[in-house]
Amino acid sequence: MPSNLLHYIKESRIDASPATVFTFHESPDALRSLIPPWETMKIVESAGSLKPGSRVVMRGSSGLIPVRWVAIHTEYEPPHLFADRQESGPFAWWYHRHRFLDDGKGGTILRDEVEYLPPLGALGRWIGGALIRQKLDKMFTYRHDITKSLIESGRAGNVSAPPG
Repeated sequence: MPSNLLHYIKESRIDASPATVFTFHESPDALRSLIPPWETMKIVESAGSLKPGSRVVMRGSSGLIPVRWVAIHTEYEPPHLFADRQESGPFAWWYHRHRFLDDGKGGTILRDEVEYLPPLGALGRWIGGALIRQKLDKMFTYRHDITKSLIESGRAGNVSAPPG
């Protein structure tokens, strides 16, 4: 694991059990529904599983630069955790833990924990650090809002179309 990792954490409460929220994330179209509409990333390959060794390949662009992102799932502890790491893609390092914590009141604290390093070393941190953080916050806020909306409205079974 590289040194000088940056950390990003996003938490929100969902009025459903950890098992329900985890099951939503395991559904075949969940990731597709969680990609914000302003992002160009498209899923081009998926094992349809969150179990260790399964992978997801996405393609898109960052401005004019084409991006191919390959993520490998590394941890799987239903209904509380799954994780993925970037095998190849835009970051020098990316490790993402998805946690589903029982809030003791019948709900779930959805917690995304990301360890990352921007590309280009110190230059990438200096130039892109704040920009990457803003982009992560916007993306994970969207993902948490969509997850909460789909699950709490009972539409989680129809994840192919985000609510509109």
